[in-house]
Amino acid sequence: MFRELLTERLDGIVALSAAQIALLEAHYELLKRWNQVLNLTRIEDVAEAVERHYCESLFLGAHLPAGPIRIADIGSGGGFPGLPVAILRPDCSVSLVESHQRKAVFLKEASRGLANVRVFGKRAEDVGDRFDLVISRAVSYEDLSRPLKRLAPAADLLTGAEEPPAKLGFVWEEGLPVPWGDRRYLRIGRVLP
Repeated sequence: MFRELLTERLDGIVALSAAQIALLEAHYELLKRWNQVLNLTRIEDVAEAVERHYCESLFLGAHLPAGPIRIADIGSGGGFPGLPVAILRPDCSVSLVESHQRKAVFLKEASRGLANVRVFGKRAEDVGDRFDLVISRAVSYEDLSRPLKRLAPAADLLTGAEEPPAKLGFVWEEGLPVPWGDRRYLRIGRVLP
């Protein structure tokens, strides 16, 4: 059911290979198992999980700049949006940043076999690396305000209707409506010159 829903929802938006769909489905199955003992997601309905977790993440991935880039996913939680982005864009290096240690252990297990993924089990403020781009979903602007500019000169955020505040220090393009959600947007920002 996962494969069919994913293929149907992404039709005309993002093209995936059979191997990519298999990797996403394997992640979903692992997420369901681990979620029984570790609160990785409140979404348990497969159709809602496909849209909110996977389709939104892949929509972000489809809007990334061309070519290999270094990406940090702040507050990765169950792996969103970072793991689907890493599967969609194997040419990119994706670092999953998650301060909750048990979730970081899940991310290490979930990313096993993905050569372009690494996991930082620490707060974003404590990551010393620099990246080309930060991505994030379901992390408050307040929590992003401290590490965002220090980590990268660009950010792609999956957000609700509230526009990013000026204090983040970025110039934001007009929000792109996410096709599967009411009042959900992809916000693309670059550091002020």
